[in-house]
Amino acid sequence: MHSEEGIKRYKKLIWEDPNNDTLNYRLLEPDNIQKNSKHPILFFLHGAGGRGSNNESQLKDAGSISAFSNQNISSKYNSYILAPQVSNDKKWVDVEWNTMEHNMPKISNTMNMAFKILDKVIDTNPIDINRVYVLGLSMGGFGVWDALQRRPYFFAAGVPICGGGDISKSKIISHIPIWAWHGDKDDVIHVNRSRDMYQNLKKHNSNIKYSEIKNRGHDVWLDAWDSKELWDWIYRQNR
Repeated sequence: MHSEEGIKRYKKLIWEDPNNDTLNYRLLEPDNIQKNSKHPILFFLHGAGGRGSNNESQLKDAGSISAFSNQNISSKYNSYILAPQVSNDKKWVDVEWNTMEHNMPKISNTMNMAFKILDKVIDTNPIDINRVYVLGLSMGGFGVWDALQRRPYFFAAGVPICGGGDISKSKIISHIPIWAWHGDKDDVIHVNRSRDMYQNLKKHNSNIKYSEIKNRGHDVWLDAWDSKELWDWIYRQNR
């Protein structure tokens, strides 16, 4: 399905905070919502190329919407997809992406609003609270680690793609099913950001999965998008 056609299936919505801050987001419902049934939800955190104010780029950037369509997320897995959009001058996590490590900063206003949106969507739709998944790439890969470390008993699984987290907080997320991805030739976010999280989580007996793609640069999401094993793995996880 072409992205222009596919994006029309996603409800176009805006969150308004009491302090007048706003955050754009899109919401896709499962193809088959059945009475008295609960559905999983994928909380998607886009990369820097998806920033803006059009409430579209977060899905078009990096081919995300095509991947979700190709993998039949809303039909095969009967899943919701929630995709908030960061404005041009903001980030999911207020850290520099080219650093080799960071300590988790104060929660960004953007992530705080995204959590509020996620909570509202869960509260007002037939969603299984034990099957809430977070996936993100690049800037959103940092967002995944951040979300997991801020809510260590909330998500059923996390997929950080070419991101980085606070290694000192590895222990508190060691029980969460995580599948991290990175290209060994990434020249935007160093591969050691994922390697370090993987190694520190393994010290705490985590069952983390890690796919480091040989000769792949920053666009390792292409490998994740094409991995049927990844999507089946995500939707098998249950908190």
